[in-house]
Amino acid sequence: MKTITLLTDFGAKGPYAGIMKGVILIIFPEVRIVDITHEVDPHDVREGAFVIEEYYRYFEKGTIHVAVVDPTVGSDRRPIVFSKDGYFFIGPDNGLFTLVYDDTVPVYGIENSRYMLKAISPTFQGRDIFAPAAAYLASGVRLATFGSAVDEPVRIPGIYPVIEKHVLKGEVIRFDRFGNAITNIAQTVIDDFTKQKACTIHFRGMSFRKIQKSYYEGEVVCLIGSSGYLEFGYFKGNLRDKLGLKKGDQVMIKIS
Repeated sequence: MKTITLLTDFGAKGPYAGIMKGVILIIFPEVRIVDITHEVDPHDVREGAFVIEEYYRYFEKGTIHVAVVDPTVGSDRRPIVFSKDGYFFIGPDNGLFTLVYDDTVPVYGIENSRYMLKAISPTFQGRDIFAPAAAYLASGVRLATFGSAVDEPVRIPGIYPVIEKHVLKGEVIRFDRFGNAITNIAQTVIDDFTKQKACTIHFRGMSFRKIQKSYYEGEVVCLIGSSGYLEFGYFKGNLRDKLGLKKGDQVMIKIS
């Protein structure tokens, strides 16, 4: 039995995620559907991109990951499908998969109307294009059957940390339910930059000389979270609320 996962910014209030599931099950009921989250901040493609990278490997090979964070739905942006590392991905070509695909990955447009609903709404292509494509893919339809190759899939600019004047600069890209501030700085990037030398991490007027292991090691902590990225938290509290943090808050790492 194939697994299809769903990630969206639809939220829990409306029927949209449930409708997508219904479409999938009508077309190909022999699947299991897993909700990753429907609480990506509305329209935040960058946040969605990091969440996708975090979860996709924790499923069996052959899983179909459908992601819909699509503020330009109804425009000329393309619906796409591709495979990477034995997993399949379906969603809008708006940069949502920036952290997944690379130049070696063939990406296909979803163009064949046979694998869509008959009526296509310009505002709900999760229902009319992406859900049907996932169901047909699970049933055995090959990638190239959906449409022609996409030469240059969209990538989000400025998504990676940068090094300027020997300082590694990154930023907060999302918050979890606990108010922890998760950055775009991966542990692998820190290790490569510091070469295991001592460093100081600067964030919102605070300095950290040590990357801690878990949330209980101080009132405000700096650690590598389960996602593999640098984050900041507040023990038994909400750091976002405490400090009035926002996405885009800058983080700097300097060699001590």
